[in-house]
Amino acid sequence: MHKYNTSQREFCVYQNQENFAEADHKSSTTIMAYISEVNMSFSNDMDDEYEKLFRRMNPPRVVIDNESCKNATVIRVDSANKHGILLEVVQVLTDLNLIITKAYISSDGGWFMDVFNVTDQEGNKVTDEGILDYILKSLGPESCFTSSMRSVGVKPSMDHTAIELTGCDRPGLLSELSAVLTHLKCNVVSAEVWTHNTRAASVMHVTDEETGGAIADPERLSRIKKLLCNVLKGSSKSSEAKTVVSHGITHTARRLHQMMFDDRDYERADDEALDENKRPNVNVVHWHDKDYSVVTIQSKDRPKLLFDTVCTLTDMQYVVFHASINAEGPEAYQEYCIRHIDGSPVKSDAERERVIQCLEAAIERRVSEGLKLELCTTDRVGLLSDVTRIFRENSLTVIRAEVTTKAGKALNTFYVRDASGYPVDSKTIDSIRQAIGQTILKVKGSPEELKNGPQESPTRFLFGGLFKSRSFVNFGLVRSYS
Repeated sequence: MHKYNTSQREFCVYQNQENFAEADHKSSTTIMAYISEVNMSFSNDMDDEYEKLFRRMNPPRVVIDNESCKNATVIRVDSANKHGILLEVVQVLTDLNLIITKAYISSDGGWFMDVFNVTDQEGNKVTDEGILDYILKSLGPESCFTSSMRSVGVKPSMDHTAIELTGCDRPGLLSELSAVLTHLKCNVVSAEVWTHNTRAASVMHVTDEETGGAIADPERLSRIKKLLCNVLKGSSKSSEAKTVVSHGITHTARRLHQMMFDDRDYERADDEALDENKRPNVNVVHWHDKDYSVVTIQSKDRPKLLFDTVCTLTDMQYVVFHASINAEGPEAYQEYCIRHIDGSPVKSDAERERVIQCLEAAIERRVSEGLKLELCTTDRVGLLSDVTRIFRENSLTVIRAEVTTKAGKALNTFYVRDASGYPVDSKTIDSIRQAIGQTILKVKGSPEELKNGPQESPTRFLFGGLFKSRSFVNFGLVRSYS
């Protein structure tokens, strides 16, 4: 088993020395050279067949090493390259709730290689055989023949109906939406809600109250869509509200990023500009020698940060050729060498500014400085409606929420703030816990702790907590850009 060294210099030396020189890779290189000579005489179908052949002769290789690094499990993934493969790998690790403390990525040419240092939620090495086996199956050779394991997108499902909602954020919105669903005899089995820059987006998975399965009646689905859209529009009757109903599931976090991106939540009016000190530091410069655009990001670290940035770059049609990530402390440093999918670097100041804005928004969407409330109880129809109604009646607004059900149990997490923008009063929390149940609802952090931090206006529910600095991250790949 290869023993990894986490320094980028030695990582690059490793690339040059080994150069993937195993016999199977040598044979694939010979095939590549031969096919390139006769490629002009074949149709595009032949190109597709060659790509399939190349992938079959070079299946992904995954090495999991718990010996070489003292504080983390090292996971190396080698694979034939394709657009979006980095996101697929990061998504698998993130969905397992693993913490990525370091990563090195290289995907020049037809080959892709990642090295990740990961830990579990407690900061320990990953030793659970079930998790390790899942990683091998999801990213290794079997994944070539079991595409559903690595899909990043839509999977068909008849277990529930997926509802996507976007609109203007306001206090009590989640309460109103869940009340409508309860009235329509729909049970919310899972949901995730994000708010950012006065916008709100949610993906909800609902079932029919009577059958417990997906809702199939077209007329009923149309009515659900219409009523939810009316709630999203509110009194303003804004045309910006949108409701989409389908019998499929997406990767929820990726879909939320796409929805908020489409809703242009990254745009800020001049009078809505956030304090520069509260934004992540994102910079984009051109590396003339290699014709890359180099993106550097410095921000407060948090779980799933790498997924959020890679997801955004991928959906904006940028290809990551090299990257280095260091998140071993309270701050995270990320650096990416990118080009657009058409092969060009960032071309203009306007494009550069858009990349910066979109990455800032991607980082901020999942940041929550509100009071964290965790609910665990037996699931039932209308539970979400009842809980969020109690929040609303006590002048709390939900700025982010994760709703799940497992084995008949509801496991919900809410991040809340006082609707007026003031610190959450401890008496308010006591009142809510009495109404819901002292043992059912747990408070993470005390209301008093929030009094020491800055409070945002009601229209800026999710800003803050990220500092901005002028220093860059340099890991050895970039030396002479300006």
